[in-house]
Amino acid sequence: MWDERFEVLVRKHLFFLAADEELRPGLDLREFGLDSLGVVDLLVSLESAYGVRLTDDFLSMDTFATPAVLWGALSRIQDATVLSVSNPDGE
Repeated sequence: MWDERFEVLVRKHLFFLAADEELRPGLDLREFGLDSLGVVDLLVSLESAYGVRLTDDFLSMDTFATPAVLWGALSRIQDATVLSVSNPDGE
Protein backbone atom coordinates (compact mmCIF):
# COMPACT_ATOMS: atom_id res chain seq x y z
CA MET A 1 0.00 0.00 0.00
CA TRP A 2 1.09 3.58 -0.51
CA ASP A 3 2.48 6.00 2.04
CA GLU A 4 0.78 9.05 3.55
CA ARG A 5 2.61 11.55 1.34
CA PHE A 6 1.24 9.84 -1.79
CA GLU A 7 -2.30 9.95 -0.42
CA VAL A 8 -2.00 13.66 0.43
CA LEU A 9 -0.72 14.50 -3.05
CA VAL A 10 -3.41 12.50 -4.83
CA ARG A 11 -6.23 13.81 -2.64
CA LYS A 12 -5.31 17.41 -3.54
CA HIS A 13 -6.47 16.65 -7.09
CA LEU A 14 -9.70 14.81 -6.26
CA PHE A 15 -12.22 17.58 -5.84
CA PHE A 16 -15.18 15.20 -5.63
CA LEU A 17 -13.74 12.93 -2.93
CA ALA A 18 -15.01 13.88 0.52
CA ALA A 19 -12.34 14.41 3.17
CA ASP A 20 -13.76 11.57 5.25
CA GLU A 21 -14.02 9.19 2.29
CA GLU A 22 -11.37 6.48 1.94
CA LEU A 23 -8.94 6.65 -0.97
CA ARG A 24 -9.55 3.10 -2.19
CA PRO A 25 -7.05 1.34 -4.47
CA GLY A 26 -9.57 0.94 -7.31
CA LEU A 27 -11.08 4.42 -7.14
CA ASP A 28 -11.52 6.00 -10.59
CA LEU A 29 -9.38 9.13 -10.31
CA ARG A 30 -11.04 10.84 -13.28
CA GLU A 31 -14.48 10.27 -11.83
CA PHE A 32 -13.41 12.07 -8.67
CA GLY A 33 -11.96 15.11 -10.41
CA LEU A 34 -8.52 14.35 -11.83
CA ASP A 35 -8.36 15.99 -15.26
CA SER A 36 -5.50 16.35 -17.75
CA LEU A 37 -4.12 19.51 -16.12
CA GLY A 38 -4.35 17.81 -12.74
CA VAL A 39 -2.38 14.86 -14.11
CA VAL A 40 0.49 17.14 -15.11
CA ASP A 41 0.42 18.94 -11.76
CA LEU A 42 0.30 15.65 -9.86
CA LEU A 43 3.17 14.28 -11.95
CA VAL A 44 5.35 17.28 -11.04
CA SER A 45 4.37 16.93 -7.37
CA LEU A 46 5.26 13.22 -7.37
CA GLU A 47 8.64 13.90 -8.99
CA SER A 48 9.44 16.51 -6.36
CA ALA A 49 8.17 14.50 -3.38
CA TYR A 50 9.86 11.23 -4.34
CA GLY A 51 13.03 12.55 -5.97
CA VAL A 52 12.43 10.73 -9.24
CA ARG A 53 12.28 11.70 -12.90
CA LEU A 54 9.18 10.35 -14.56
CA THR A 55 9.49 9.47 -18.23
CA ASP A 56 7.07 10.48 -20.98
CA ASP A 57 5.53 7.00 -21.08
CA PHE A 58 4.48 7.54 -17.46
CA LEU A 59 2.35 10.47 -18.58
CA SER A 60 -0.80 8.69 -19.73
CA MET A 61 -4.33 8.61 -18.43
CA ASP A 62 -3.96 4.82 -18.03
CA THR A 63 -1.21 5.37 -15.45
CA PHE A 64 -3.48 7.79 -13.61
CA ALA A 65 -6.56 5.54 -13.72
CA THR A 66 -6.61 4.48 -10.05
CA PRO A 67 -4.46 5.05 -6.96
CA ALA A 68 -3.27 1.42 -7.14
CA VAL A 69 -2.11 1.71 -10.76
CA LEU A 70 -0.43 5.06 -10.10
CA TRP A 71 1.33 3.82 -6.94
CA GLY A 72 2.50 0.68 -8.76
CA ALA A 73 4.03 2.74 -11.58
CA LEU A 74 5.67 5.15 -9.14
CA SER A 75 7.04 2.25 -7.08
CA ARG A 76 8.61 0.64 -10.16
CA ILE A 77 10.32 3.91 -11.05
CA GLN A 78 11.54 4.35 -7.48
CA ASP A 79 12.94 0.80 -7.49
CA ALA A 80 14.69 1.41 -10.82
CA THR A 81 16.12 4.69 -9.52
CA VAL A 82 17.48 3.00 -6.40
CA LEU A 83 19.06 0.25 -8.50
CA SER A 84 20.72 2.69 -10.90
CA VAL A 85 22.07 4.84 -8.06
CA SER A 86 23.38 1.87 -6.07
CA ASN A 87 24.86 0.25 -9.20
CA PRO A 88 25.69 3.03 -11.68
CA ASP A 89 27.69 0.75 -13.99
CA GLY A 90 24.72 -1.61 -14.41
CA GLU A 91 26.76 -4.58 -13.18
